[in-house]
Amino acid sequence: MNSIKIDPELIKKTIDFHGHWCPGLAIGIRAAELALSEIGKGPDEEIVAVVETDMCAVDAIQYLTGCTFGKGNLIFKDYGKNAFTFYRRRDGKAIRIVTRPSAFGTVSSSTTSAEVGSQLGRLRKKLLAEGLTEEEQKIWEEAREAVSKRIMESTLEDLFEVKPSSDPLPKRARMLESLICEACKESVMETRTRRFQGQTLCIPCFEAVERR
Repeated sequence: MNSIKIDPELIKKTIDFHGHWCPGLAIGIRAAELALSEIGKGPDEEIVAVVETDMCAVDAIQYLTGCTFGKGNLIFKDYGKNAFTFYRRRDGKAIRIVTRPSAFGTVSSSTTSAEVGSQLGRLRKKLLAEGLTEEEQKIWEEAREAVSKRIMESTLEDLFEVKPSSDPLPKRARMLESLICEACKESVMETRTRRFQGQTLCIPCFEAVERR
């Protein structure tokens, strides 16, 4: 796979946009690099990204490819997979970029990478369960930096598997009418309303009355 190189200044701006540097953001930068090489960048909604995770990588994909929620050309599917599909509207070209299990160092032929990945996994569990000591926090940060560095230095072939997309090109974002929820009186997109006992409700109000 031939890929363009992301300018260091653009990487810095991506980190600033996200708020911190981490392995997840590094994966997003490399996935965006691959997408820009294979699909390119286009005006407005020309390029569409479908992301199967809500982790850090998505911020890099938004910033670098121009696919955003606000334009309707970034679509989130809550599958919990580090996989990203990109479409080009003008000719229908599409690729699905799947992060390899070894990308974060949890499975690797390199003993060093495997050990770092294992260490990260152990510390992550402890962080979520009870927090880390000052020494463990330092190890955690060093391990994350090591994994991030390895991701940025790896080949795209080592990080990702590229597959054809089996899903059709998503439709363009549409401007739809807004209705007023009869319970909270707030404006809501017509396609996100629910009917309950003759009333038009927004989803939160519908769920509230349904639970009674």
